[in-house]
Amino acid sequence: MTIEEGRNQVIQGFRLMEETSILINQAILDAFLFTWQWWLGIGLFIIPWIVWFLFRKKESTGRLFAAGMIAIVIGVTIDIFAAGMGLWLYPMDFIPYSLALFLPYHFSVLPVGVMFTLQIRPNSNPIVRGVIFAGLGAFIVMRFFRMIDFYNPKGWPSIYDFFIMLIIYLVAYLATNIRGYEEIRSSDKGETTYNFKFLQRKQKVR
Repeated sequence: MTIEEGRNQVIQGFRLMEETSILINQAILDAFLFTWQWWLGIGLFIIPWIVWFLFRKKESTGRLFAAGMIAIVIGVTIDIFAAGMGLWLYPMDFIPYSLALFLPYHFSVLPVGVMFTLQIRPNSNPIVRGVIFAGLGAFIVMRFFRMIDFYNPKGWPSIYDFFIMLIIYLVAYLATNIRGYEEIRSSDKGETTYNFKFLQRKQKVR
């Protein structure tokens, strides 16, 4: 296959993706919109964030929110690759042009679950908390989604979901517990300071 043939094949693939997006959007508008499943999905997308905002550990809001964003990035990245390879799929969608992702899970249930797990008994063993989080997510939450046709694992074992969620939690935990959250402002004047000494050293060498 030549480069030109490869480009044409990629263009054809994008056209197929456009057709797929049209089919999914049409299903949302004609079949899913305003059904109880659709309302449940919208509720799962919004309510967990409201609950977290009300019951979050306020003095740790920044770290917890960073952990939630990390969980979203990792979860979406894994899902794009896995769904693209046909490992699993989501039979229902809730918002047009959402790339066939399960938005209530990726952008709400998963990150909020990570944030709440981080703030509950923060001095306990993080691996134990991660195992509990992953066990509840893989063997209860995802199986519930499967029962109501929000998730079709296509034979994907739940134990694999367990390890994926455990890794997501541990990465979020490690990333938000490193000693790298010092304020940028200086302690006396409240102004932003920058260290350009390395530039001065380079100039001396020249």
